[in-house]
Amino acid sequence: QVQLVESGGGLVQPGGSLRLSCVASGSIFSIYVMGWYRQAPGKQREVVAGITSEDTTHYVDSVKGRFTISRDNAKNMVYLQMNSLKPEDTAVYYCNRLTPPFASWGQGTQVTVSS
Repeated sequence: QVQLVESGGGLVQPGGSLRLSCVASGSIFSIYVMGWYRQAPGKQREVVAGITSEDTTHYVDSVKGRFTISRDNAKNMVYLQMNSLKPEDTAVYYCNRLTPPFASWGQGTQVTVSS
């Protein structure tokens, strides 16, 4: 059972930056395609970024050019650098495997973009 722990969220003004971190348990983390998801109030959870074991990345259109996903397989870590944040980025952010996600989700980390 993989356990996921996210951190790094907070309150930031529009245009600001945050770096989210996620640590995953398990010895075969490096083979997984990992991603960052977010869920805004009243909305469904969505994938915002993904990264393969070979560091190929992809992003949802709304965050392209602003967010960067990366990973450190030696540390079982996944990161999301978020720049030029907008109020519509406000959500709880989660990391998990992509297609399919692990059944057990972490607690997520709250990102609030507001002046």
